[in-house]
Amino acid sequence: MLLRRTLAAVLTAGTLFLASACAGDNLASDDAADPTESSAAADKGSVTVAGQNFPEATLVASMYQQLLENGGYTVETKLVDSRDAYMPTFPDSVDIVPEYVGGIVNFLNSQENGGDASPFEAGDGEALAADGADLLDAAGITLLDVSPATDTNAFFVTKEYSEAEGVTALSDLEGKSVTLAAAPDCEGRLDCEGGLSDEYGIDITQVLPLGYASDQTYQSVISGEAELGETSTTDGTLDSQGLVVLEDDLQIQPAQNLVPAVGTDFLAEHADIADILNPLMAALTTEKLTELNGRIAVDREKPEDVATDFLTEAGLL
Repeated sequence: MLLRRTLAAVLTAGTLFLASACAGDNLASDDAADPTESSAAADKGSVTVAGQNFPEATLVASMYQQLLENGGYTVETKLVDSRDAYMPTFPDSVDIVPEYVGGIVNFLNSQENGGDASPFEAGDGEALAADGADLLDAAGITLLDVSPATDTNAFFVTKEYSEAEGVTALSDLEGKSVTLAAAPDCEGRLDCEGGLSDEYGIDITQVLPLGYASDQTYQSVISGEAELGETSTTDGTLDSQGLVVLEDDLQIQPAQNLVPAVGTDFLAEHADIADILNPLMAALTTEKLTELNGRIAVDREKPEDVATDFLTEAGLL
């Protein structure tokens, strides 16, 4: 998801979640103690999870934390405002990060080859992970299983506009003049105005820097000030606002499949981490992630509660 977050430079620390898995020894008298008995899971030590502090990332980080605690780990989760804030400490003092394939690969690419380096653009998560293998190896980071769930930049119109103009995919806007409400750094970017203009042939007459999936961007499109707005593919608020995402049929967005990023050395010492987190990746889909995001953004449910419900229903807890 997101080059927007990849390039962010905000270093403010966000919410800090602390939780521990209790797996202590039986402190009863010696004659009552049974060495074959244990708590719900053996104490496997501590693990530090870091991630970004926006609703979807908070949700997925909570899923990681609950699964790891259930697996016997004591978990400290640190959520911060941007990828730039935790990557300098990963994997030295951070063990696991809920990531997006395109986000972490292109972050490492820009760190290694400079901010002007051509981004990795594969539309498939597995292919993009393979393309970035050398960068990941050099950084001491291993990606676990890539989830089918993906969250990329997306562009929306009102349902009324879609029906009236016969627009369901971005290619349907070829040759049309539109105003775009988007993130402030959208202009010129391949995954935003640049790609819409150059790849799709859309005449972007103006970019209104109103924010990524912000209330101002929604209202700009709803009011007719802009025809097109920028959000994410897992935005759970669109339907309730009468908005609809257009298909990225030329796939200008780099793959942003969810994936656990783990310190390679840490994984070598704790191989069961893959067994704990890979089933979650298999269980998540883009549709399910969108539904869960809607419960947080629209229904105002707590991310940790939504995470518990999903993990329980999926048979992972």
